[in-house]
Amino acid sequence: MLSAVEMSRLTMAGSRKDLDEALRVCADLGNVHITAYSGNTDGIEIGTPHPDADNVSVMLSKVRSANSVLNCSNKEGPVGSKSVKSAVSGKFPEQIDAISEIISSKSDAEAEILRLQERVAILTTIAPLNIPLELMTEISSVDVYLGETSKAGKAFSVFGELKNRVEMHVADKVVAVACQGKDAAEVQMAMGELGAKPIQIPSGKGKPSALLTKALSDIAKSEKLISDSESKMQAWAQSNGRMLLAVQEHLERENEILTGHTLCATSAHAYALDAWLPTADADHVRSVLSKVSSHLKIEKFVEDHGHHDHDDHHETEYPPVEYDTLAVTRHASALTNLVGRPKYGSIDPTSMLAFTFPIFYGLILGDAGYGLVIMLLALFLKSKMGHDPLGAVGARILMNMGIATFIVGVLTAEAFGFVIEDWSPFAAFYDALYNATHHSLTGTVFEEWFGLSHTYLPFHRAGGALQDYILLSIYLGCAHLLVGFIIGFINVFRAHGPVAAFFEKGSWLLILIGGSAHILRFITDESYGTFEGSVWSMMVIVGVICLIYGLAVYEGFGWLGGIIMGPIETFGLLANTLSYLRIMAVGVAGVKIAEIGNEMGFHAMADAVSSGDIITAILCFVIWIGVQVFALALGLLSPSIHAVRLHFVEWMGKFYDGSGQEFSPIGGRPLHVEGH
Repeated sequence: MLSAVEMSRLTMAGSRKDLDEALRVCADLGNVHITAYSGNTDGIEIGTPHPDADNVSVMLSKVRSANSVLNCSNKEGPVGSKSVKSAVSGKFPEQIDAISEIISSKSDAEAEILRLQERVAILTTIAPLNIPLELMTEISSVDVYLGETSKAGKAFSVFGELKNRVEMHVADKVVAVACQGKDAAEVQMAMGELGAKPIQIPSGKGKPSALLTKALSDIAKSEKLISDSESKMQAWAQSNGRMLLAVQEHLERENEILTGHTLCATSAHAYALDAWLPTADADHVRSVLSKVSSHLKIEKFVEDHGHHDHDDHHETEYPPVEYDTLAVTRHASALTNLVGRPKYGSIDPTSMLAFTFPIFYGLILGDAGYGLVIMLLALFLKSKMGHDPLGAVGARILMNMGIATFIVGVLTAEAFGFVIEDWSPFAAFYDALYNATHHSLTGTVFEEWFGLSHTYLPFHRAGGALQDYILLSIYLGCAHLLVGFIIGFINVFRAHGPVAAFFEKGSWLLILIGGSAHILRFITDESYGTFEGSVWSMMVIVGVICLIYGLAVYEGFGWLGGIIMGPIETFGLLANTLSYLRIMAVGVAGVKIAEIGNEMGFHAMADAVSSGDIITAILCFVIWIGVQVFALALGLLSPSIHAVRLHFVEWMGKFYDGSGQEFSPIGGRPLHVEGH
């Protein structure tokens, strides 16, 4: 759950004539990740693709192109492999060609409309001149200048005596001048004085008004063609979209198999390949691949511990990473992937992210009403995405965010910015909640040890419990960072041993624990001085000394760098901890935005209704709804950004190495095709 799937290295060789079958068997197994051959050995070459690869590639390109436009979805589940193969070898390629022609004609019509719209704009401008286009374009002995200007009425005065040597027409904001070559320079100067914008004379013959009518007619025809094409495309996607996705997946698999030769080393008579596979599947893979190979070796990966990579003269080749999370937390791998897969052998934080990310989000937004809306959005997204795994993952993450927001909203008695504690449907519930928590939590360790005097339910985070909200944000940050440093300690311990782990991560644990306890005692004990010596302050000092040593020896900073950077990094940890105050700050800001909207909108609307001012009531209702929509949109975006930052920057920065390579077995993972 907290580590990747254990991997074993596969080395396989055999007769070159068996390579095609070997690659297909590997694809059928669905768990063999082939490592590309580097091609550095004399006499050994990179394999060449199968001859059929070109045909598959061409077909795949057509399918991808069609799907990129049609955006097909699969809401009915995978298609049988036999049906897909039958479609590919049957008439489906012709159907692809037919829909591709429709898509192409639509694209051509759209391009034609853009061209015609430019022509219409020019013809509309020059139509008032009523001069046939051939007179402006087909007389070689005359230069014609056409310009658009707001000073057209001043054209004759600007041209002055020159107008007697040229042919000039003025209409509306257009000036047309025909002249001999010797007068061209003067005409251009006069047009410039008018501030005329040059107009490119369009091609064609006849008067602009007639050509304008024809261009508008052509645009209408192209728009009709686009409309008909879109109807045909929509009907085709509804009838064949599921099969299109299945065919694309099948062709991608075939293309990967047929071009898999380029991952292998080949000679005139033999092939060899390196690959990774899950250790748990080793026996089954060995029994299957032994039939298409003459040499087969599977070894479990064992990392060489007790050193740092920068101290070595070789670089360890790590296996690709396959997540090994529980089904209930697997969706969170989409979040982990945003910063890269964890390095093989290190702790995978995905399962923890599945819980802590929505909790942090909920603590920031914390509104039961918005939580319900977010859950409904998640259900809507899931219904629209069909068989798309990305949509299912997004809907799952959104649903968890909504659930956490709803729960926190119930605990804080907030819904759409209203405090619902005294509302008659909920009054009895919150009275019981208050009686159950107020006497049991107030005056106990929460207050005596942590200075939390208002931490009972309902928790009014923007009211009397604001100070507790601030402290809880800091305490949450300390606990979160503590977990991060512990994970980092374990990672370094596994890779380089206990000594390196202590100086690299243990020093941070001493600083964090000692510093947090020292400040906590200062908050809760008035007799305790800020710089008073104690076991906690001594722990911080020891931690800083160990950190300096770790930076100097294990991180390669040298002693001077360690002495300089150690104290600086310590203050950086303080900044990381205080960064968790954004939970409080953004949460309170969201509450206040919703409260202002309710005051300006809802309460003002109620007052207007009671006084009979319907127009004001409608205006206030619009304001209220607008602020609620804005608050919800901001609530979806801002808390997400801050929750992500607290995890990716503050927390994962303490232990995470996202250099892991994705485990990608040849042939891919089936989604739309069943029974490969």
